[in-house]
Amino acid sequence: MQITKVGSRPSVKGPEDWFTGAVRIDPLFEPNEARRSAAASVTFEPGARTAWHTHPLGQTLIITAGCGWVQKEGGPVEVVHPGDIVWFEANEKHWHGATATNGMTHIAIQENLDGKVVDWMEQVTDEQYKK
Repeated sequence: MQITKVGSRPSVKGPEDWFTGAVRIDPLFEPNEARRSAAASVTFEPGARTAWHTHPLGQTLIITAGCGWVQKEGGPVEVVHPGDIVWFEANEKHWHGATATNGMTHIAIQENLDGKVVDWMEQVTDEQYKK
């Protein structure tokens, strides 16, 4: 058994290469010799979002606070609220973040494949975001 105490891992600012707007990432756990998954609690201020990206083994989002938007490539922008769970298929191009007027927090869980959990792509444009 291992217990990771709250506050034992510092929050980090979401890197500008991967996010637009103010984003805080609170790491929860990383892959290790017995676990393939990684997880973080991610908080987006209004208007903040990820860049387009994929995950080699998919991604689960658990919305914990606020109101957000999620979109897979070619699909409509969907509204998500606390308690909603979003699953993106392996290698499905997508983005997620807060709405233009409300912040949003989610727990993001993804699995490691050959040392990689995500492939980052281009930023979501303001035009794409505001659809």
